[in-house]
Amino acid sequence: MGQGSGGREWIAEKIVQLFDKSVLKPLRAGKVPLFEMLARTRDNVYIDQELQVIRLGSKKVKRRLNDVEEAKTFMRTVLVAAIIYEAIKHNKYPTIRDVFYDAKHTIPGTDIDTVNEQSESDSIIEDLEVMLGTSREEMGLQTDVKCKVVGLMRVRSGRDVIDCSRQGEGGAYTPPSNVDRLEFLDVNAEYVLVVEKDAVFNTLNMERYWEKNKCILVTAGGQPDRPARRLVKRLNEELGLPVYVLTDADPYGFYIYSVYRIGSITLSHESVRLACPKARFIGVTVSDIYEYKLPKNVIIKAKEADVKRARELKGYPWFQSPAWQRELDLFLERKEKAEIEALSSKSLGFLEDKYLPEKISSGHFII
Repeated sequence: MGQGSGGREWIAEKIVQLFDKSVLKPLRAGKVPLFEMLARTRDNVYIDQELQVIRLGSKKVKRRLNDVEEAKTFMRTVLVAAIIYEAIKHNKYPTIRDVFYDAKHTIPGTDIDTVNEQSESDSIIEDLEVMLGTSREEMGLQTDVKCKVVGLMRVRSGRDVIDCSRQGEGGAYTPPSNVDRLEFLDVNAEYVLVVEKDAVFNTLNMERYWEKNKCILVTAGGQPDRPARRLVKRLNEELGLPVYVLTDADPYGFYIYSVYRIGSITLSHESVRLACPKARFIGVTVSDIYEYKLPKNVIIKAKEADVKRARELKGYPWFQSPAWQRELDLFLERKEKAEIEALSSKSLGFLEDKYLPEKISSGHFII
């Protein structure tokens, strides 16, 4: 192994062990090489009642070298694992896009490419996370980070100390791909407010909501990336800060909240590390549309995709509470939704001056 590989040597060793078990030993014994792993599918997830997160079940899948349909995926697994091993050996920190391009070439004597789309190599990386018992962050793989944070805390990142309250007018701090490398130095906040939308985050930041209300603002500009989820998890677990999630009043916003709180099906193998079961939904609810008497011209007619998504959420085990069933039933009955910004129809500043303070102080949240 190369020197200074950032504590990743154990992952390289696990890759060697995986190859020995799944490829070399079968070949020496005259058997067919195969990779075996837990299935990352919807029918193989469950709610861990103790931890209150989505977990992988016990169903396994096998990928054999001699199976026509599985041979290409087997080859990709070997290829991507070798790339990651070499990156660790030479102390490199490639992006997942780098891995895709390194893996992409035409098989000699054919017109077949090893990988066609990045989603194919990304899926193999997730398979390797499951098989190796690690994460892509621990592997040292880098990604584009959507997460932004601003508020009353300082963190140490490498040799630098970042004051998240001093990021310039409207500025925010973007954490590294591996949020576990951050050290919290001092935090003077009372809670974390997770905002679905980048534009709303920017407005609250410009208004210095975080300063007036002693909180930390976090956004990932929509569907949360891993750094946002891990940061929220750490702020809650390590610092004991309550977490409130603010989204649009529609099924996609509700799902985003559930990803922060309980995890996602596709990354169920990472839920223990990423999900924050103590996160609470602060709105906007479907009920808010009518309780706050939002004018008709700011209410949006739901599309068929919204209706389909709401029906899917109604069947998810983690949306079975009476409160969530009422909200989803109301949405399906009215077929209407609203954006966070629709609250501005009440008055400019209504969100930060009235809605959020009232919701937080009430202590009534949907779980």
